[in-house]
Amino acid sequence: MATHAQATGASRADFGGLIARYGTVAAALVIFVGFALASDRFLSVGNLSNILVQISVLMVVSSGLTVAVSSGEFDLSVGQVASLSGVLVAGLMIWAGLPVAAAIALSILAGVAIGVVNGLLVTWLRIPSLIATLAMGPIALGLNYAYTNGDSIYAQMPDSFYYIAKGKLFGVVPVPIVIALVVVAVFYVLLNRTRLGRSIVATGANIQAARLSGIKVNRARIVALVLSALGAAMGGIMLTARLGTGQSGAGDAYLMDSLTAVFLGMTAFKPGRATVQGTLVGVIIIGMLDNGLNLLGAPFYLQNEVRGIVMIAAVSLAVLRSEIRFFR
Repeated sequence: MATHAQATGASRADFGGLIARYGTVAAALVIFVGFALASDRFLSVGNLSNILVQISVLMVVSSGLTVAVSSGEFDLSVGQVASLSGVLVAGLMIWAGLPVAAAIALSILAGVAIGVVNGLLVTWLRIPSLIATLAMGPIALGLNYAYTNGDSIYAQMPDSFYYIAKGKLFGVVPVPIVIALVVVAVFYVLLNRTRLGRSIVATGANIQAARLSGIKVNRARIVALVLSALGAAMGGIMLTARLGTGQSGAGDAYLMDSLTAVFLGMTAFKPGRATVQGTLVGVIIIGMLDNGLNLLGAPFYLQNEVRGIVMIAAVSLAVLRSEIRFFR
């Protein structure tokens, strides 16, 4: 009897574990099937490609944010960093006349610089990352407005820059999808296959244990916040290439979406941990919801309502399982 009861308990635990690890993936499949049945245009190759192109910027920004959350830190400045890098790359090409490569490099450096400041505020001044990055967001926005005087930058940009958003590799695969997948792969390998990545993850799991193990936790936290800003800066540049203009607040909305994607991802594969593969599932869910609601003719405001509800549901699920800690 005892053996049977133990076996039943183990079976239930295994089933519960499967639900915890793959429930979000199953939800993504349900959403996919639901929209496929509700709209005959959803499954078309053109529409599926459009979904991937639309979420490519979010994939890049969210992948960077995932690294920060893996280290136990939050980065609430990613939206403004994306906006700042987006207007910088446009201004440097149009106003300063710099080559595309130089403009991109300098814009990424600007984003990385904000990441360094975030890291120093968190490690040197011991300001919680939630507060430090929340404050850095308006500072980045102020720099953005100081550079553009609050206006958008409209002018013809070099064709090589537009290739980032509108080009097709081998004439078939949209370039933004390729860029996003490469970035996701690089961040995945970084977190899972490198010593630095393991240090970041260990720091986020238990900072005291990581410190006692000889890991330089402050360095890991700084690097994580720098990589988060790097992802935001690259996303902002991709966004400008897509829009064809440098818009001062274009990247701001990516904060909410990227946080939602990361929190959704924390309920998948390795519950309670921010993982690149989990975040990718979260991004795909957001992309399918936006696209599917559009195809069904849902009111525009419903997308925001759904995003908010999905984020609350994801965070609630993780908090109820004691998988997310917002303060150390």
